[in-house]
Amino acid sequence: MSKTKHSPPAPDRRQFLTAGLALSAGVGLGASRVFAQGARNEPTTQTAPDGYFTLGKRKDHWFLITPDGQPFFTLGLNHIDPASLRYPENLEIWKNKYDGSTLKWINESVAPNLQAWGFNTVGWVQEVTVMQWRHSRAFTIDEYRALDMPYCHLLPFIESHQWEKHTVHFDFRSKDWKEWCDYVARSHCAELAEEKNLIGYFYSDCPAWVHEREFNAWKGPMFDPERLGSEAGRRELRELAKLYYQTTHDAIRRYDPHHLLLGDRYEANAPVPPEVYEEALPFVDVLSFQDFRDPVAHLDEWHKKTGKPVLLADAAGVNFRNQAPFKPNNGTWYADTLNGIFENPGCIGFHLCGAYQRNKSRRRGLLDEMENPDKEHVSVMTAANKAITEKVASHF
Repeated sequence: MSKTKHSPPAPDRRQFLTAGLALSAGVGLGASRVFAQGARNEPTTQTAPDGYFTLGKRKDHWFLITPDGQPFFTLGLNHIDPASLRYPENLEIWKNKYDGSTLKWINESVAPNLQAWGFNTVGWVQEVTVMQWRHSRAFTIDEYRALDMPYCHLLPFIESHQWEKHTVHFDFRSKDWKEWCDYVARSHCAELAEEKNLIGYFYSDCPAWVHEREFNAWKGPMFDPERLGSEAGRRELRELAKLYYQTTHDAIRRYDPHHLLLGDRYEANAPVPPEVYEEALPFVDVLSFQDFRDPVAHLDEWHKKTGKPVLLADAAGVNFRNQAPFKPNNGTWYADTLNGIFENPGCIGFHLCGAYQRNKSRRRGLLDEMENPDKEHVSVMTAANKAITEKVASHF
């Protein structure tokens, strides 16, 4: 796959990533020409997709298509925050091993570990800081370049996340809303527009269109669900949803014609009215979901219902009733879920709700606070990732 010309990686990292992408694409140069002849790329919202990640089908299975034209099933890890290595008890590691440099940490810890564990994508870096508060910051463009592997980026058009209790809802009809969307796109997309490793953009994480949670009930959902009982109410929700998706789409496309629009990361276990997702369909390329209950069944339903490719953008096998100070990810659940969603011809990938390194809010991670890996579960995840990569290589 094409690499950014910035911050070239060390030779061993470049060799690993090139080999990994060739394997997940299924080949070297000769087979690449075969795929080019039999390729079936699909229409997207991109106006200039050549040389960037796009979408296509191989043997009737949806895939991301790399800048080099190869099928790519995204195996991602979410929530990668350097502040997890800056507690009093591990700050010396940060200062002495990484010289207090996020770029060095990414080069020497994050990227090599993700690749060794079989992940080929960074799904979304922002991490829990305090429960039900805003997440940590996103990576900068220089940090993404140091990572030097495929990634997705979230655009903060709205903060109407089901888990966030502070931010008020926007009025999608207002001039302020349109100006804000243009600012977000100008700030983020204009800078990232020519980055070859960027897959595409997410919007809100679990937007609360017609549902709420106990801790943010004070502001309610974006739209009163009781109004869905009338034709006038349903018509108004449809109007608002169209304004939201068209405004965000147009703002991005003013500055970036190249990258995919991955849209909102819907909560699969909360109501998503047809008035919302039907208005999204013309303006996004993928339907993305969080699902901690039954992602295999739910993503199959959503693909069959809409015909759109689907992405499991955030999920993990977690015992939320566990009150222990730290709790592991479930490697067996991950492997079973990964195998199940790969059988869905509409699914383009799975991003694990990690995190990379556990902190005291999320309380789980593939590394502990002293950088020791969760060997039992990570080994199962690594085997599952490599098996899927080999399956793509041998069948597609």
